[in-house]
Amino acid sequence: MIAWLAGWNRKKDAIFRAVARGADGGVRLAVIGLSFRGFPESRRRAAEALAVAKRQPKGKSGRVLKRALIEAQYNWSRRYFTRHPDRVAVCWNGLTGSRRAFMEGARDAGAGRLYAELAPFPGRVTLDPAGVNAQNGLPRDPRFYLDWAETETPPPGETWRALGEGLTARASRRADVGQAGDEALAGAGDFLFVPLQVPNDSQITLFSGWAGSLEGMIAALGRAARRLPAGWHVRLKEHPSARQSLADPLERAVAESGGRLVVDNATDSFAQLRAARGVITVNSSMGLQAFFHDKPVIVLGEAFFAIPGLVTCAQSETLLAEALSAPGRLTFDPALRAAFMSYLDRVYYPRVEERPDGSVVIDPEALARKLAAARP
Repeated sequence: MIAWLAGWNRKKDAIFRAVARGADGGVRLAVIGLSFRGFPESRRRAAEALAVAKRQPKGKSGRVLKRALIEAQYNWSRRYFTRHPDRVAVCWNGLTGSRRAFMEGARDAGAGRLYAELAPFPGRVTLDPAGVNAQNGLPRDPRFYLDWAETETPPPGETWRALGEGLTARASRRADVGQAGDEALAGAGDFLFVPLQVPNDSQITLFSGWAGSLEGMIAALGRAARRLPAGWHVRLKEHPSARQSLADPLERAVAESGGRLVVDNATDSFAQLRAARGVITVNSSMGLQAFFHDKPVIVLGEAFFAIPGLVTCAQSETLLAEALSAPGRLTFDPALRAAFMSYLDRVYYPRVEERPDGSVVIDPEALARKLAAARP
């Protein structure tokens, strides 16, 4: 049985209900309760959760109140799962704020956990007992995937490329960011594409590494782009779902680069990816999706696919500048990419079918494996 923390999104709730069916039942928790009787870990867990909360309180009193709220939520969650040790805690993302407190309470009570998140491919979902994004449970050792592929029947080959079928650029929420055709790319020359992410997404707030933020990444690109060879440029596009405009830091970086940065918020994101000679990202799923187009990728932050051979890991501004000084020599290991992507296809991301009535069906064998791995 599972206990899942509900949200306001029907699709997410449908996924939770599908997990519950596979787990022989579930309890939908509309809210996280409160308990003011603490544990030795309570203050530390609350401080850790508050530090990564998406909405940071303003002022000292606001921080005190929110920390107290998160601490009470942690206490309640831990007591709930102590009373129900057979229930697996399931949560969407679960890495920040109150949801982190919920999952940490379950862990400290000895209960199983299963983190859910959108998958970077159509018709799939992320379900991982360890976490999501850079905190997921995927091995970071290239040899693991190559060894797995050697024993897999039938051999993976290129079947993984079917994962990318149906990928399309997101519809934009902003008037100044569109998904037009590829006309602007005619005669654009050699360039590296930077699909910018949502500034306050947990991918950036938790896993941006040395860049620290999108603004930090953009500023570093402005400086590093001056190392590009003649005829090359870096092309950037803001995320179509981002509410916050990055126009000011982009303008400063373009000036710093001496014109080696170009902002193109109009052209279709995948058209830019296909036309690019490579991709630069903190940890965007578009970096992973670039594999379908056999593009070299530079990863600046923490990402589960930041594995040498899959991508170029530029873990400092100096390494980024070195990579940009010879962009034509960026490369990757095709065999490793095939093995890695095949593992994501066949093992890691369960298939999901959305029914006309809004319900969801998750591949039963894959779901059973995920639930078994989640239980302590």
